[in-house]
Amino acid sequence: MEKFKGKYRIPSARWTSWDYSQNAAYFITICAAHREHYFGEVVNGAMTVTPLGQAASDCWQEIPAHFPFVVLDEFVVMPNHVHGIIVIDKSPTAVMAVETQDFASLQPSRGRFGPQSQNLASIVRGYKIGVTKFARQNEIPFGWQERYHDHVIRNDGEYNRIRQYIQQNPSKWNEDTYYAPG
Repeated sequence: MEKFKGKYRIPSARWTSWDYSQNAAYFITICAAHREHYFGEVVNGAMTVTPLGQAASDCWQEIPAHFPFVVLDEFVVMPNHVHGIIVIDKSPTAVMAVETQDFASLQPSRGRFGPQSQNLASIVRGYKIGVTKFARQNEIPFGWQERYHDHVIRNDGEYNRIRQYIQQNPSKWNEDTYYAPG
């Protein structure tokens, strides 16, 4: 493990040659702390959400109100995590249809140091804050796992496979990477 100033630190899970503020489609997974089932349960292949699970869904739908350059795509709340596709589109015409995402034009470019207010991390941070605020206001014990998982979607095949994975996630819950009996 790397050390910084003599202390251990966790290396970044981000793609080091990618600028996470640039236009692209991103597949993200955000997990609840300790994989606790805060958001509900899968019953007969369908998700039944708790009030916190509903808040997780509502906060997701509110992302474009806070980040107008974001287009939301497929999303699912699972018992202990959420999956979604976020499209960052800062083009002059904005509100690019997800289906017209130009995957061929994606070019790696090093992230910039500076304000972190219009990138994927700021979007995820805002989302996590919204769900946490709901939990606190309603005295629901809750916590997020630190960090999140992301993947820059690079082509139509990945995009379609990931959308299908998200759609089918509840029906395949017991096969899921994040599966943990409730």
